[in-house]
Parts: sequence; structure tokens; C-alpha cells
Amino acid sequence: MNRLVLGSAGLVAAGLLVTACSATDISTHDMSAMSSTPATSSAPPATTVGAEAEHNDSDVMFTQMMIPHHRQAVKMAKLADTKAASPEVRKLAAQIEAAQDPEIQTMSGWLTSWGMQVPRTDGMSMDHGMPGMMSDEDMKKLGTLSGAAFDKAFLTMMIQHHEGAITMAKDEQSNGVYEPAKQLAGSIISSQSAEIATMKELLQ
Repeated sequence: MNRLVLGSAGLVAAGLLVTACSATDISTHDMSAMSSTPATSSAPPATTVGAEAEHNDSDVMFTQMMIPHHRQAVKMAKLADTKAASPEVRKLAAQIEAAQDPEIQTMSGWLTSWGMQVPRTDGMSMDHGMPGMMSDEDMKKLGTLSGAAFDKAFLTMMIQHHEGAITMAKDEQSNGVYEPAKQLAGSIISSQSAEIATMKELLQ
């Protein structure tokens, strides 16, 4: 009888030992696997919101209006290359062209990314009722001038043109939500305000 009890006890003990060893092996294996697997966060992955989700109607209006506004300024600046008498006027015109040409490309890219129409570059009227825009008649008259007469007309018209752009840019800063457009508006306000001051000095 005692032998049977001892034998049974021995079997139970042996079984417990095997079970313990197996549990230890599995635990060690699992821990090893966990240590070799990169930790993952429970937070959702970061997403980049596209430009189409970040703009509003004010951004679209600002961009669609500022593109033809800039194009007219560049057209006026190109006339100064051959018609201006003053080196200062030619220098200012080159500065305006160099600044606004790339901005036209940037704004056109925004409209394309938003699925919106980029203003045409064909022979449509340049007078869209926008602040500071010259009429087609104004542009034709400027093209007939040269020398000191051109300089005076160019500076007078460009001051008005810049003031209109600043008005549009301030509206964008107040009502737009697309941050790059608002930053461009701020740049237009600062740079064109400085150019207005320069042009007023040249007129005097």
C-alpha cells in the first residue's frame, strides 16, 4: 500500500516538473518573440490633409483674382524694359516681374490641386472689376507712351495696381483658411507696400 502511494506521488511530482519546464520554455520563447517585435502604438497613424480639404471659397476667389491681377502687373513691367527712361523705373519693373511671375505659377498650382479653373491667358478683357486693375484702354494707352511720359504713367498706374492687390490680400488674410495663401497675402502686403513707397518717391 505504501509503495503504491509513493509510486503515485512520484508520478504526480514528475508530471508537475515536466509541466513547469514546459511553461518555462513557452514563457521564455514568448518573451523572446515579444522583444524582437517592434512596439506598436495604439494611436491612429498620422494623416496628411490634402490641399483640397484645407481651402474655402475666399481662398479660391483670392487666387483666381490675383492671378490675372499679377499677369497685368507683369505685362506692365515688361513694357518698361523698352519704354522707360529712368533706370530706377526699369529696375523696379524687373523686380515686380521677378516676384510676381513665380507667384502666378504657385497660385495656378493651388487651383489645379483644388480642381478649380485656372484663369485663362487668352485675349479676354483684363478689366474684371478687381481693385486696382487697369482697363484694356488704360493698357493700350500705356503702350503708346515712352520716355518720361511712360515713367510717370507707369508709376501712377502701378501704385493704384499695388493698392488694389493689398486690398485683396487683406481680405484673404481675414477670410481665407489655406495657410500658404494667407502667407502669400502677407508677403504681397509687405513687399508691395514697400514698392508703393519707392514709386511715390520716384514720382516726386
